[in-house]
Amino acid sequence: MRHALVFVIRVYQKATAFKPRTCRFEPSCSEYAAQAILKYGPVKGLLLAAWRLLRCNPWNPGGHDPVI
Repeated sequence: MRHALVFVIRVYQKATAFKPRTCRFEPSCSEYAAQAILKYGPVKGLLLAAWRLLRCNPWNPGGHDPVI
């Protein structure tokens, strides 16, 4: 299951590679999601990715936020 989810994320990354990067975090939100799913499994990984997406807003400065 985790590899299927990461595959979908990688397809999304390839499909949007031509767009300018606008993510305020490093690594990007999609890369963070892929890393979290691989490290923690699908359930916790998706929860961490959802929390990351909720923090992606104009009032958050962003910055370096690795999967721990």
